[in-house]
Amino acid sequence: MINFIHTRKKETIYMMTLRHFEILRAVAETGNFTRAAEKLYITQSAVSHAIRELEEKAGTALFDRLSKSVQLTKSGRLLLEEILPILSSCEALDGHINCLEKRAPLHIVSSITIATFWLPKILQSFHKDWPDIPINVDVVSAAKAIEILRNGKADIALIEGAAFPGPFICTPFASYPLYIVCAPEYPIYQRELSLQEFCSEKLLLREKGSAIRDTLDSVLYLSGYTAQPAWTSVNSLALIEAAKAGFGITILPDVLVNEPLSQGKLISLSVKALLLKNDLIAVRHRDKYLTAPLKTLLMLIEKYSG
Repeated sequence: MINFIHTRKKETIYMMTLRHFEILRAVAETGNFTRAAEKLYITQSAVSHAIRELEEKAGTALFDRLSKSVQLTKSGRLLLEEILPILSSCEALDGHINCLEKRAPLHIVSSITIATFWLPKILQSFHKDWPDIPINVDVVSAAKAIEILRNGKADIALIEGAAFPGPFICTPFASYPLYIVCAPEYPIYQRELSLQEFCSEKLLLREKGSAIRDTLDSVLYLSGYTAQPAWTSVNSLALIEAAKAGFGITILPDVLVNEPLSQGKLISLSVKALLLKNDLIAVRHRDKYLTAPLKTLLMLIEKYSG
């Protein structure tokens, strides 16, 4: 029995690189392999080798070798037209690759109160140092902010209340007291209440899950009490208007009720063993790389905490 062995010449496959394209352009511009090599500070043999690889990849001649120079063939001109935009884009990228931090956007997630009273002035100062950096802000609940941060979709979270467990660095930067207020005409016999008396009143409270409500519920729970609100709202201004109208007692940050208190539209109450405040916390993932702009933002958050 005769065995016939069929053999096929192994094909060499070359991967085109930017260096191949740069050499092709240089040869086309100089019309000479030697001058192209001098322009690129490489050897003539390296130029010849690169052009030969390109021609094998293209399956056609890219240059006509004349007696004293080389000229692009029609196929060579087509290839040059394709690679010039690529080389131009790469050279532009090379020119600003070391400036990426100055243009990369920052994403902040923030609670409503911080976004209203702290964040605008922080960002005004930030843009003086980094005017070209876009800032994206999402105003969400504390739990939602941490979820977004945990998923890597935000650079920093600004929340109220207690620090969150997990892979985070939590930096308290300010705090605010919570005031217990009602309308002057609200039917109440004294300005100082016991916890039991307070819980029996008509309460106008933020929704469960909000930092304000969580702080109140935690203190009441430790004392053996539970709040049963007459009103529940995600909107603090709605609660202020309801309190001003005499519908009940609300608990809100001082920055929200200072004005109606000074105008006499609300009065402040005290409740024994119920001294409430919320910390403001900057939260970032402990494994997140701190860019120079992000470091500036963190510094400004602490600076403008007052």
